[in-house]
Amino acid sequence: MTMRRRAALQAVVWSGYAIVSLGMIANFQALTGSLIFVMLALAVLLWVASEGLRALALRQAWLEGSSSALALRLALLPPLAAVAVQVALHGINTVGLLLGLLVFPAGTPQGLGVLLAYALNTAILLWLWMAVWLGVKALQRWRQGEIAKWQAEAAARELELQVLRAQINPHFLFNALNNLRALINEDPARAREMLSRLSNTLRHTLQHSAKERVPLADELAVVRDYIALEQLHHEERLRVAWQVDPATAGASVPPMLLQLLVENAIKHGIARTPGGGEVGITLRRDGAQLTLTVSNPGQWQPGSSDSTGLGLAHLRERLQRAGGPGADCRIEAADGRVNVTVTLTP
Repeated sequence: MTMRRRAALQAVVWSGYAIVSLGMIANFQALTGSLIFVMLALAVLLWVASEGLRALALRQAWLEGSSSALALRLALLPPLAAVAVQVALHGINTVGLLLGLLVFPAGTPQGLGVLLAYALNTAILLWLWMAVWLGVKALQRWRQGEIAKWQAEAAARELELQVLRAQINPHFLFNALNNLRALINEDPARAREMLSRLSNTLRHTLQHSAKERVPLADELAVVRDYIALEQLHHEERLRVAWQVDPATAGASVPPMLLQLLVENAIKHGIARTPGGGEVGITLRRDGAQLTLTVSNPGQWQPGSSDSTGLGLAHLRERLQRAGGPGADCRIEAADGRVNVTVTLTP
């Protein structure tokens, strides 16, 4: 809040208090110029006291300390400020009476007891003001903390997406370009088709990786393009068996999830197996769960997830954030094949 807005708010609060107080006094006695002056002077003194407490709280970082230290400050400082306000007001009244500028009705209560009673009322006002101000500041700090947390999460997510964008390039881009260069002279029509598939793959990587979820149909399209480019490199060594349940139509998945599974299967299965083999891609829907299974020839031992190149911890973190309830990833090996199964909410 700017200084001008805070001053305007303070003026409204304390002038409003003075007006309400004068209205209550008017129910018992006639208002005089002296009474109006005293209430306005009290409003100004309360304004000064509340600003002083605010400045002290900011300078000493009350909200940064312990709750016991904050409670002690609140218990002591507003009453001291209230006493100071009433002493100053008493001094103003005394000077006004001596100079003949102020006149109060006969029998107006005076003395130390009256001053302390007024100080208690003033302390209550300052406690209320401090409670509201500290509550607003605490809420602002909480919101700033939440914003900082969201910004940190967004930065981490952006870094993750940058890694995803970069992952696809070193794995196959160099081979794809070399194969396309050789194919231009042998089969120009197929070279143009493969170039379109490469363009589609890269566009999907750049555009869709910035989203939490993408349609499964889009993910399937880019995976088919990716596989076609890999088959251009591996030729007959790479065979693919698709099993896509029609019930999966309309589902959505985290971007590049299926592509990452297929890329892993080719890189760590087909490329390392003499004579290549078959990559199995199975997509099915079981009620509220979507299951993606990618299998490839090879070996895998539990506890050696890094050898898959998949980064299970990273993948599970993505699934936890964007996969929905019950999302998980598991690896199984049997009969010379490795199966990676991902379950998530479509």
